[in-house]
Amino acid sequence: MSLFHDPHNWPVWVICAGMILSAVIDWWLFKVPNKLTYPLILSGWALGLANNFGLEAGQGGFGTALAGTFLGLALILPIYAIGGMGAGDCKMTMGFGAWIGAFYSWNGMWIIVYAFCAGAIAGGVIALAMIAIRGNYRKNLQHVRDIVGDMATPNSLGEIHDKAFARRPRWHRLPYGVPLCIGFVGTLLYLYEIKPAQPQPAPQPHDAQVSLN
Repeated sequence: MSLFHDPHNWPVWVICAGMILSAVIDWWLFKVPNKLTYPLILSGWALGLANNFGLEAGQGGFGTALAGTFLGLALILPIYAIGGMGAGDCKMTMGFGAWIGAFYSWNGMWIIVYAFCAGAIAGGVIALAMIAIRGNYRKNLQHVRDIVGDMATPNSLGEIHDKAFARRPRWHRLPYGVPLCIGFVGTLLYLYEIKPAQPQPAPQPHDAQVSLN
């Protein structure tokens, strides 16, 4: 059944709306505010906890909501450490992980990974397009060399982040909430709008397993 026609999918609607709002704000202000990201994380945990007490708004519980949150953090932390995105983008990813873990249970861990990879690819494409339009190829190549050099030297994660942060004023600014939103929402739309079109029964999220194979 379509994502937008099954009322049992309301948690997916909520997290899609949260990701789209985050992307719009990031595009406009170049930051994702805590007033949005913290409620996304906490409400994802609340959904999981409510499922533990019989809400049945998905397959997961509080444990998988926490697992999804920390998986999102683990995926995005290396990029944050080299200054590739801000703390708001990290918390945005954690909020997505919390809701997906609460709704899909352990199957959602793969959804989080695939969605993050899709967002990273979208971010790379957008960044390359920005470089091609604005030029300064040598300057951008030097930034890449500096980042690789910092990561190759035995510095702490904090030192790498501080050096990367010092270089940020010289970078082309990319509101990374936009490609993350493309990856997150696009993956969920694929699950419900494209994959179920294959000759097989469409999965019901509240009582069936979701497969990405």
